[in-house]
Amino acid sequence: MNYELDRLVIGYKQRSVAGPFSAVLHEGELCCLLGPNGAGKSTLLRTLACFQPPLGGRMVLGGEDVRHIPPRKLSTRVGVVLTDRIVTPGITVRDMVAMGRSPYTNYWGRLTAEDHRAVDEAMEQVGVTDFARRQVGTLSDGERQKVMIAKALAQGTPIILLDEPTAFLDYPSKAETMLLLRRLCHEMGKTVLLSTHDLDLALQTADCLWLLKPELPLAIGTPRQLAADGLLERFFQSGPIQFNQQTLRFSIQI
Repeated sequence: MNYELDRLVIGYKQRSVAGPFSAVLHEGELCCLLGPNGAGKSTLLRTLACFQPPLGGRMVLGGEDVRHIPPRKLSTRVGVVLTDRIVTPGITVRDMVAMGRSPYTNYWGRLTAEDHRAVDEAMEQVGVTDFARRQVGTLSDGERQKVMIAKALAQGTPIILLDEPTAFLDYPSKAETMLLLRRLCHEMGKTVLLSTHDLDLALQTADCLWLLKPELPLAIGTPRQLAADGLLERFFQSGPIQFNQQTLRFSIQI
């Protein structure tokens, strides 16, 4: 399922943060949203998740204007993983993942056999089945992030939005998380948009980049395309930070 943005303007209380811009999130692609602090990355993700309204333009999901999609139906199409560390005393990993099934459960929140299968499959896909009975509060940052991705996967949405999913992780866990999300796109057809400051990892794993910077148009393309066009250098190279177009790597010149 594609998510189309048509002349979208984002911000708060009539104060524009970014836009207008038009773009398309394509089915089966891992797309990374890059830009400096204050560029509007989190604002854009919150707008796409319908946590806050746009200031202008349209958002079209699967050919349908998002404004006309009821919240419960929208929650079966778009899953969200935020950076907030969830404090849930006593809750197990399996119970946390099962919360992803809330759009489908009845008033009492009882899980059907189909819901249980979805939870099992999500945990297996992400690799958290072995600690399903552990309490979420005992997990490492990397394990907890996997659980939150499994929760979004159990939700069964074709689109998953993530706000800095690698922010608190060590480097091996960052790489593992990015490769996991890439696999969900390429093998399961998910559409994933994530914001990140892990520029080198994004360049190595993303199918598509969105470069967001104040006072500049939204730049979109593959890492190779944006490197060849000189846009990566323009967005991120400054002072001692240099970019190599061949290796798609930044380095510090000492």
